[in-house]
Amino acid sequence: MSSVPCAPDVLASDVEVVSIANVAERLGHPPTRVHQMIRDGQLLAMRREREFVVPEAFLTETSVVKGLGGTITLLRDNGYTEEEILEWLFTSDDTLPGTPVDALRGDRGREVKRRAQAMAL
Repeated sequence: MSSVPCAPDVLASDVEVVSIANVAERLGHPPTRVHQMIRDGQLLAMRREREFVVPEAFLTETSVVKGLGGTITLLRDNGYTEEEILEWLFTSDDTLPGTPVDALRGDRGREVKRRAQAMAL
């Protein structure tokens, strides 16, 4: 089994995060399935205070935010690192308004993907 990709903590300290164990519990999966989701690009993990964590904003009560996996895959396929993807998802964009992750949570995934595609060109 390959290692789990993990970005350094590039987010503001006030960005809420969830441990892998808590993500697994919330999604109803074993932690190994969450690790696979991270490897597959459905989620991104980062290391905060020596623990693998996932930003809370990536999750609903019982699932991963719709459109997140496709956005991650699109950016990864165009050479973006996990660190760069995290930074982009949490950087405010006045034209959305808010951040790309806020837009995904607000069911504006198409607009987020359009912007990600434009960045890839």
